[in-house]
Amino acid sequence: MSLITRLASKAATAARQLALLDSARKDEVLRTMAMELRNNRAAILAANAQDLAQAESLGLSAAMQDRLLLTPERIEAMAAGIETIVSLADPVGARRELTSRPNGIRISKMRIPLGVVCMIYEARPNVTADAAALCFKSGNGVILRGGKEALNSSLAIAKILHGALIEFGLPEALISVVPDPDRALMLELLQQRQYLDLVIPRGGEGLINFVTDNSKIPVIQHFKGVCHLYVDAGANLQQALQLLLNGKTQRTGVCNALEGLLVHDAIAADFLPLAAAALAEKGVKIHACKRSARYFEAADILADNGFGQEYLALEIAVRQVADLDGALAHIQQFGSHHTEVICTRDAAAAERFQLSVDASVVMVNASSRFSDGSELGLGAEIGIATSKLHAYGPMGLESLTTEKYLVNGEGQVRA
Repeated sequence: MSLITRLASKAATAARQLALLDSARKDEVLRTMAMELRNNRAAILAANAQDLAQAESLGLSAAMQDRLLLTPERIEAMAAGIETIVSLADPVGARRELTSRPNGIRISKMRIPLGVVCMIYEARPNVTADAAALCFKSGNGVILRGGKEALNSSLAIAKILHGALIEFGLPEALISVVPDPDRALMLELLQQRQYLDLVIPRGGEGLINFVTDNSKIPVIQHFKGVCHLYVDAGANLQQALQLLLNGKTQRTGVCNALEGLLVHDAIAADFLPLAAAALAEKGVKIHACKRSARYFEAADILADNGFGQEYLALEIAVRQVADLDGALAHIQQFGSHHTEVICTRDAAAAERFQLSVDASVVMVNASSRFSDGSELGLGAEIGIATSKLHAYGPMGLESLTTEKYLVNGEGQVRA
């Protein structure tokens, strides 16, 4: 039996044991995991330093290195995220009554774990802790295949989480990290449909496409974030400026950062000079359509088909549009079904935008940076789904479960 088949088989066996664990016990384990992350901060930082040194030697981009970086504050955020998950209601076992049939049988549904989730991701070591905790609370085993960039960090985090499992007499196989980043092993992992129930890829376009094209297991895509801010004719200009700066510059290397700015013709002459000055102060490189480029110094002119890039850096694409319809058409063509924002004081425009835009999160007068599981009250998220299966948008605990029918009768038989 190969390494990957052993990992998958053991995870499936362990998941059946976890499915029977009550909520109070799961929460005890999670509290211990959070405590141990804090207690072993030095070991995590040492492993992360190895990954960062390798990233620098390989010339990885600043955005990639930012995703890879762990600090004491980010480790604390991981631990606090697990504690937030503890505070959330356990979806497993929740029941809802549906109906009673004329023949007297009673029908309800109960939430159950999916089984074993395979998480494939790139240079985000915090995903190791987030995904492990979310899967554990929702009763699922998890196999984590991180990128080679974060392997040392991921293995260090997993070792700490394993310590908590062992303390409570639970199998380490509930949380498995593939110890070798060889793509051939990932391909083998994607064939394990006997043991795995769901694959969630989270990373760049190439990774998502590879997983989708090669998996024999259902895939929920967590695709790129080409997020737009549309400044409508009825916008408060200062509010729009705040949304732009927060969405673009607060943290650039994340999927809910803004990559596009759309501005209504009627307000362009007033808003774009303000935007140009503010973005220049932050060192943001501008890619612009011909009409909006005149408001910026040294803007890179984009052709009509040149939009839709995920920069993950201090860069943004700017386009002047005729009206709300123009903004909707642009988003339809270049958006990635992630997060879209409108800034407006026109309630009708806001409602039409939210009803019309095909994205997992659609916001009115709020920063795209709120498109995040913790900010939306889900606790830590396993990712933001951009494909429309049973989950769309930030995936929290409930998204990692499904429902089964419960039918109760008194001896009824079908005629």
